[in-house]
Amino acid sequence: MTPSPPSPHGSDPREPKATKAPRDPKKIPAEKAAVRKSVTEKTAAETATGKKAAEKKTAAAGKAVTKKAVTAKTTTKKAVAKKAGTKKAVAGKAVAAKRSVAREAPPAGPLEVALSPALDADDRERLLHGTHHQPHAVLGAHPAPGGIVFRAFRPYARSVAVVTGDLRAELHDDGDGFFSGLLPLREVPAYRLVVAYEDTVQETEDPYRFLPTLGDLDLHLIGEGRHEELWTVLGAHPLTHQGVSGTRFCVWAPNARAVRLAGAFNFWDGIGYPMRSLGSSGVWEVFVPGIGEGELYKFDITRPDGSRTQRADPMARRTETPPATSSVVEASHYEWGDEEWLARRGERPAHEAPLSIYEVHLPSWRPGLTYRQLAEQLPAYVRELGFTHVELMPIAEHPFGGSWGYQVTGFYAPTARLGTPDDFRFLVDALHRAGIGVLMDWVPAHFPRDDWALAEFDGRTLYEHEDPLRAAHPDWGTLEFDYGRREVRNFLVANAVYWCEEFHIDGLRVDAVASMLYLDYSREPGQWTPNEHGGRENLDAVAFLQEMNATVYRRVPGVVTIAEESTAWDGVTRATHHRGPSGFGGLGFGLKWNMGWMHDSLEYMSHEPVYRRYHHGEMTFSMVYAYSENYVLPISHDEVVHGKKSLVSKMPGDWWQQRANLRAYLAYMWAHPGKQLLFMGQEFAQGAEWSEEHGPDWWLLDPAYGAEADHRGVRELVGDLNSVYRSTPALWERDTSADGFAWVVGDAADDNVLAFLRRDADGTPLLAVSHFSPVVRHDYRLGVPDDIPAWYEVLNTDAGRYGGSDVFHPDPVKPEPQPWHGHPASIRLTLPPLSTVWLRPA
Repeated sequence: MTPSPPSPHGSDPREPKATKAPRDPKKIPAEKAAVRKSVTEKTAAETATGKKAAEKKTAAAGKAVTKKAVTAKTTTKKAVAKKAGTKKAVAGKAVAAKRSVAREAPPAGPLEVALSPALDADDRERLLHGTHHQPHAVLGAHPAPGGIVFRAFRPYARSVAVVTGDLRAELHDDGDGFFSGLLPLREVPAYRLVVAYEDTVQETEDPYRFLPTLGDLDLHLIGEGRHEELWTVLGAHPLTHQGVSGTRFCVWAPNARAVRLAGAFNFWDGIGYPMRSLGSSGVWEVFVPGIGEGELYKFDITRPDGSRTQRADPMARRTETPPATSSVVEASHYEWGDEEWLARRGERPAHEAPLSIYEVHLPSWRPGLTYRQLAEQLPAYVRELGFTHVELMPIAEHPFGGSWGYQVTGFYAPTARLGTPDDFRFLVDALHRAGIGVLMDWVPAHFPRDDWALAEFDGRTLYEHEDPLRAAHPDWGTLEFDYGRREVRNFLVANAVYWCEEFHIDGLRVDAVASMLYLDYSREPGQWTPNEHGGRENLDAVAFLQEMNATVYRRVPGVVTIAEESTAWDGVTRATHHRGPSGFGGLGFGLKWNMGWMHDSLEYMSHEPVYRRYHHGEMTFSMVYAYSENYVLPISHDEVVHGKKSLVSKMPGDWWQQRANLRAYLAYMWAHPGKQLLFMGQEFAQGAEWSEEHGPDWWLLDPAYGAEADHRGVRELVGDLNSVYRSTPALWERDTSADGFAWVVGDAADDNVLAFLRRDADGTPLLAVSHFSPVVRHDYRLGVPDDIPAWYEVLNTDAGRYGGSDVFHPDPVKPEPQPWHGHPASIRLTLPPLSTVWLRPA
């Protein structure tokens, strides 16, 4: 949403008080300088005199309680006011009369204003130079001897008046954009400011008349690092405060000398919008009336060394479309329609449920489509293919659109490239209503060094570790989070909860977990420091992951967390309270990517069939550790880019053999213990690597293309794999139990044959036979249980409609009472070339 054009002088553009048309924005900088120069020249001489007189008289003015003292004070102020060129003379008699009236009732109409005690020189300088941590203590309205003192800081303004009820009082111009006045009132009234600039007049609320918007409990939880709904208090939130509509801005910047708010509404000059520090919490806050949804903003931070930097909001829930970097004030108005999905998604744990994942790089799946346009196509396509879930990437805002989105700059904002946050909600809702779960890639391992984002956010190390050896990621040129700092850990834990609760995400695939767990990850000796026990484990990261998983599973039943962890870390999917042999509690993930299976099986498949006998163990080794964790079998984006070739192009042989190998491999994968993940484009045997510019080669499925049938056949197979898989509990119900798997033959290396049984909770089996040789093997005997009267083919990757040679068994296959492979009975099959066959009890 494009914000309204900003007003020339920084007040809310939606308050139509202008007496003239707005000026040309291109002239604004020059006009600012001219106005600033004019104000400075007019007040330069009197400012010095005024400061001296004010400093000498402030203490006396504070003690003046008698009429004589008030008269003396007023006389002094009159002299100062005369020097300052003030047109309104203030006599002691008038002050006495006003105080008398104040004891009764305020007069109607214009009100003469006494010159207030001058702003302390130090406060003045700190406000001018952006180093004031308590602007609300000196600006706004405050009780003072003689009434209520009003102070406003409006750079470039010609005049400022206070309006309360029927009263209007012009404040004195103290120079440099400061205006003040003493009104003979007993208590602070509800009031507004009328601010006149060179060619416009605006009536607006004073941001510095409002109490803090955060309570003690929120600040306590932030300080403890335990605010599980952190996004509800930090960042920008449109709300009504003390009866006035506006936006609350809050940011955690404990090292900052001061923070100011800059945005399109004040021409990115935060001088007039200083924020207040909320004590030891490190949080800075300001409520700005009249600012609402769609406004652009950043935080103007004065660092400890006095330099300044403008930063995007770490908690921004919406951003500008990159390469623009501003944060955007956001409020959701979306009404969900996925109640039925949410109610039943937790009926069965993920590791005991059917789970096949279609991995989607969302911006390139159908390039140019928005979230809402994708919602019209993606759910139908995924449902037709039969996948249970999609895994979306990249979702959180990131600088480079051609990437996987693993260098995040907006951890709480869906990328604006495809639409608004509510548009993203619409897409998730559409997928849920189509019966499809939504996973997203989540990146808590590191963040980029962009100077407008998190790196040295407030002038010192904050989100990153203070030890340079632990801060710099050696592989990606990024910075690693300081998991030992409770506020940083809170930022990430709350972020995980945020995506699940605010966007109804069903699971988080956590990227680069191994890089978080090891202090020596990609580091040579001398480049890392052991932990307190002398080990290489990052104890802070372990504690963070355990807290994140425990919190997400407690708050959002039915979700699943998935670790992309490439080592043999003990207990990735073990409960956090169960200690393993290493002495650590489990990390608490629901599932873990099986990187070993992926590398081994792809290595095997890349060999010519004649050489596969020498690599047979690469296909069987996975069963040695298959039940050590709850696994996902990932043929992911990482395997089809950067010279690795697409999945079908990894296969040896001619075009027919490549497709036959691919089909046999996919069916082997769907039958192997574990959940399945397939990256987009591989479902129809795309030959080229993925490209962010044009995404999948959809033209391969165009009927006008000569080889369309070859690609459509593979896609039909994937749909059938998912269909049979979902209807066959033996393929998913006991994925994490050794009782659900039994080898029939795992050592037939010379034949390139693998055969095994899968069983569901009731013991009902499915027989999977993979034959990775390009010849037909007739009467191939396999051992089977003797309690199954007959077997029939439920899936055969060599079927003609998939593009195969159509060698199949049309009739049920009956066992013979001949023991084989350690089983009491056996069957004889004709094994098609380069194929996988599934058989179920007839």
